[in-house]
Amino acid sequence: MNQLKQIHAHTLRNGIDFTKFLIVKLLEIPNIPYAHNLFDFIPKPTLFIYNKLIQAYSSYGPYHQSLSLYSQMCHQGFSPNQTSFTFLFAACASLSSLRHGQTLHSRFLKSGFEFDIFALTALVDMYAKLGMLALARKQFNEMRKRDVPTWNSMIAGYARFGDMEGALELFMAMPERNVISWTAMISGYSQNGQYAKALDMFLEMEKGKGVRPNEVTIASVLPACASLGALEIGERIEDYAREKGYLNNLFVCNAILEMYSRCGRIDMAKRVFDEIGCKRNACSWNSMIMGLAVHGQCNAALQLFQEMLRGGTAPDDVTFVGVLLACTHGGMVEKGRQLFQSMEREFSISPKLEHYGCMVDLLGRSGELHEAFDLIRSMPMKPDSVVWGTLLGACSFHRNVELAEKAVESLFELEPWNPGNYVILSNIYASAGRWDGVARLRKLMKFGRITKVAGYSFIELGGQIHKFIVEDRSHPQSVEIYELLDEVSTRLKFIGNTTDFDSMIEESCIMEQVC
Repeated sequence: MNQLKQIHAHTLRNGIDFTKFLIVKLLEIPNIPYAHNLFDFIPKPTLFIYNKLIQAYSSYGPYHQSLSLYSQMCHQGFSPNQTSFTFLFAACASLSSLRHGQTLHSRFLKSGFEFDIFALTALVDMYAKLGMLALARKQFNEMRKRDVPTWNSMIAGYARFGDMEGALELFMAMPERNVISWTAMISGYSQNGQYAKALDMFLEMEKGKGVRPNEVTIASVLPACASLGALEIGERIEDYAREKGYLNNLFVCNAILEMYSRCGRIDMAKRVFDEIGCKRNACSWNSMIMGLAVHGQCNAALQLFQEMLRGGTAPDDVTFVGVLLACTHGGMVEKGRQLFQSMEREFSISPKLEHYGCMVDLLGRSGELHEAFDLIRSMPMKPDSVVWGTLLGACSFHRNVELAEKAVESLFELEPWNPGNYVILSNIYASAGRWDGVARLRKLMKFGRITKVAGYSFIELGGQIHKFIVEDRSHPQSVEIYELLDEVSTRLKFIGNTTDFDSMIEESCIMEQVC
């Protein structure tokens, strides 16, 4: 940068015009404001320089400057070329401006560049990012020639808006795929909660020889490992990331930290957290605080929160979910109240639904059911099924029939199809000897054709994820699995522990059916 300033000073002293060269070099750094200042002194800027500035603003923002330059360019008599349109479509996508995008599309068609593959790909990408998938697909279908980025833009558009079937259809039809193609599918499945499919897609990618995962792929698949508890695969991914030097990327580090935290390996999560060091951002702190809180290390979570504040990192709403969970699992009611009240007063963070849910859980577990109920009624937003379900669970633990009925009344309106609410209230009635209530609920379930959905579990073995349903025999090794269970049962009977084993199996099946 200093060298460029020296060149600029030299040109001013000696009357040499190096302005265009300086603008190009400044945009490579990039120092866009400096480049734009130089641009303003050019008496007759070329289309090339206009496009360079438009490209810079479309990549780094502020994106509206791209459209301002386009207007200025047209006013001075320049006609945009295919390069101009490519970057202008990208700017419209970043601005979420369909109106400007369609205006440019119309001008693009009149300009005679409708067969340029780069501009058309940018057009498809713009419509896909704006959620206009039908328009994006129409442009995609009308293209005479498509390259891999064109397919990737369309796949990413479907994935972004949850149509993974449409994304998979295109992915399977692709004549050629690159790492971005695979990553779009993995990320799409993961972001749409289809974690098993995300992991399957990653494992399939690994089997191929031509495409290797990059940093974005790693950061996309690790949340799936975290959600499925696929620790073995997660560890292997970390080894690969270290080998490739991807731990220089904070997104990758945070994803590894989150994976270990969610899988219960707090020691490994702490190792990664310490390794990140001064590069930590709010996400790093939040993942570590949440992991400690969920796994019972409540005091450590609150101490880390104080360390975060001392280090100058501002907490956000996710941070407070973590510290409130720490209070919940640690039974620290008064501390939880203080933290909840400090959100708005000290940090200007308005409590969200999740924070109210944490407080209801904290109060409910400690037996403060009426305070929890009053908090729900005072919420500035409508309580959802999670909040009412949390209160219902607390009522079940403390056997409070009155508040349980009020919670279930709201739950029946929010999710009348959920059998779990009927089961929990039925158990509360049974524990209170209210058999008339039990019978009434059974009739309601029968009349509404509400049945319990079979619960399932994921187990990781040998780098593969296996799914098991209650009394499931669909697994290809189910015969061997049940033979081994029978052998375990027989051995336990022989040593006199059959009662404990049978009750454990029965309790496990009941929990699977209710969940």
